[in-house]
Amino acid sequence: MVDNSKKIRHLYARAGFGLRFADLRMAQHVTVKQAVDQLFKTSEEIRPLDIVAGNITYKEFLNKDTVTRKMFLQEQRQQEKGLNVYWVSQMSSSDAQLREKMTLFWHNHFACRTQNAWYAQQLNNIHRANALGNFKTMLLEVSKAPAMLQFLNNQQNQKNHPNENFARELMELFTIGRGNYSEQDVKESARAFTGWGFTKDGQFVARPNLHDTGPKTFLGNTGNFGGEDVINMLLDKKETARFISNKLYKYLVNEVPDNAHVSAMADVLYNSKYEIAPLLKFVFTADWFYADKNVGNMIKAPVEFIVGLNRQFYVEYKNPDVMMQFERTLGQVLFYPPNVAGWPGGKNWIDSSSLMYRIKIPSTVLNDGVIDFSGKADPEDEAFITSTLNRRKQVNTQLQTQPDWEKFLSEIPTHTSKAAIAQVILSPALNNKLMDIVNRSTDVKAMVVELVSTPEYQLC
Repeated sequence: MVDNSKKIRHLYARAGFGLRFADLRMAQHVTVKQAVDQLFKTSEEIRPLDIVAGNITYKEFLNKDTVTRKMFLQEQRQQEKGLNVYWVSQMSSSDAQLREKMTLFWHNHFACRTQNAWYAQQLNNIHRANALGNFKTMLLEVSKAPAMLQFLNNQQNQKNHPNENFARELMELFTIGRGNYSEQDVKESARAFTGWGFTKDGQFVARPNLHDTGPKTFLGNTGNFGGEDVINMLLDKKETARFISNKLYKYLVNEVPDNAHVSAMADVLYNSKYEIAPLLKFVFTADWFYADKNVGNMIKAPVEFIVGLNRQFYVEYKNPDVMMQFERTLGQVLFYPPNVAGWPGGKNWIDSSSLMYRIKIPSTVLNDGVIDFSGKADPEDEAFITSTLNRRKQVNTQLQTQPDWEKFLSEIPTHTSKAAIAQVILSPALNNKLMDIVNRSTDVKAMVVELVSTPEYQLC
């Protein structure tokens, strides 16, 4: 049988968070299709985040003193922080890495900020439940989620006073994309979504008394449309399938889209009535997915970088807050995208400061070292900044990490060459500089630490 380990390493780098040595034997003895099927099989289970027990509101303390209000805000921040750490831990340990990787994609596609951790958890679980399912189903559920209705002001959208925020982003960022609708379509769509809101218990509610029942003309169609009608009409347009496919191509394949490949993806998505799994299987089994130009060419998002390190080396954090400090320092705090368009990704992840931290973090984590954190916080990120991080001065933080070196080393197959070990750790091909590290290393552990401290480790 052909050794497909190179292709399967690439598959796991893009469809998951990297291949462990424990999976290497499997990679050498299966076809690409079998490996893809295995990724889907291990992602069948849906394990929702459940750390936030329920909604907390201001109602209990509105008429009380500032101490109570402060305590409430502290509790709210603790919930937000706990939710973030819980998800990173789940991505780092779950066998359902394809589902988690796609949940991360939809988390950015449907970018949303809310200070209500329960709403954030609710939305994240919608992404997870539908990550490999049907895009229409997910879009409808997202559109009715309190977090999104609140973030894009649809709670205030009512007849005679339509709010266009949700209607605009629905088209521009979630479905059909710019250039495929008019300003009048935005206005008419907003009218269709009037009355969509949520109760104080976080349940979706369509409020008939606030809904505009007049005729609306949207994308050339006229009728007494509601929100679901608008969503159906948007999905009827092939441009929506192409928009989603183009974004997925940039996430899974290459930052520079190939028009022919994106068109083929759009055909699969559209013809399957927006089923996501057939599209992903089409991509992961396509020859072009494994072309050299698409291997080791993408910069890992900060969360992918952190999670990949955690998974490969079975890292445990005695102080999980450190993972959030990594997120903030590297520019991707989960549940807090910079705006409704989400994180731009690609080369935007890297600047001189973040690259310095990226190079330093792996060796520090693997050796339970000390790292300096500095920089000014986004005021809205306050909930994610721990008391150990002074925002005005550099702070030395003991990471308190525990990689399982014994497990890591024991899983490397006997007689595996140092070059082969390096190639599992790194996605790009081994250049002269990397081979120099390999050739002069006498200790596998020391070699690995040096390899993860190279710029090449930042690529997948």
